[in-house]
Amino acid sequence: MMNILVTLDRNYLPPLRVMLGSLLLNDPGETFDIYAVGDGLLPEDWAALDALCRGRLHPVEVPADLFADAPVARYWTRAMYYRLLAAELLPRNLDRVLYLDPDILVINSVRALYDTELAGNLMAAATHTGLLAGITDPVNRLRLENYEAEAYYNSGVLLMDLAAMRREVRPGDIFGYAREHADILLLPDQDVLNGLYGGQILGVDDSLWNYDARRFDRYLLVSQGEKDMDWVMDHTSLLHFCGKRKPWNHSYQGRFSALYKHYQRLVERR
Repeated sequence: MMNILVTLDRNYLPPLRVMLGSLLLNDPGETFDIYAVGDGLLPEDWAALDALCRGRLHPVEVPADLFADAPVARYWTRAMYYRLLAAELLPRNLDRVLYLDPDILVINSVRALYDTELAGNLMAAATHTGLLAGITDPVNRLRLENYEAEAYYNSGVLLMDLAAMRREVRPGDIFGYAREHADILLLPDQDVLNGLYGGQILGVDDSLWNYDARRFDRYLLVSQGEKDMDWVMDHTSLLHFCGKRKPWNHSYQGRFSALYKHYQRLVERR
């Protein structure tokens, strides 16, 4: 059994259905408990999601007082803190959860990632800096004032040790960091994650567990031609459609557009 965490508002409900549908389709022998923190969903939305998840959907209540001191603004909502405070929100009997962004497509099993030994770290995550890591990682460490971090990690896929996070992650620290660094946060929740906890994150291979769907040519170049489309289909588990251009929009022309639309149709028929 694997615990999966998702967060969303109603605008991201269609892509979330594709993500969850692809997860279930590509691991039919596994049992998943899906924990969802959602804003603005209607009762019929929850019912449809529960049907998709085969009755194993668990809506997560958000205590209003938990965010009493949270800095919010036009582009900063309570929802940006949900994944960072997963250990506070999820049932106390859970010790591990895999967080997945809604703009992800699952194309192979996630079991090996879920079973990763965290070696004392709070989380596991991947970095997308690639060829520019030697330049961007030091800049981000300086910008976020976290000199212990080895890389700048993407927050779209996070394997979390909830027991360890309950000991070390504090809402006050998160809200205080966001408030004190408000003028330099570019991707607020991701920046807070890296600024506070970047030194306690285990790096994992992004080509397997958080493949940036915009960067096929880069993966091919860095691997000297090994990571071609056949390699991706055989080895990559999580395709992440990062950035503003999304595959559910009609104008999207990315290399994995047809694959995404295929899973859209499969989920629509369920």
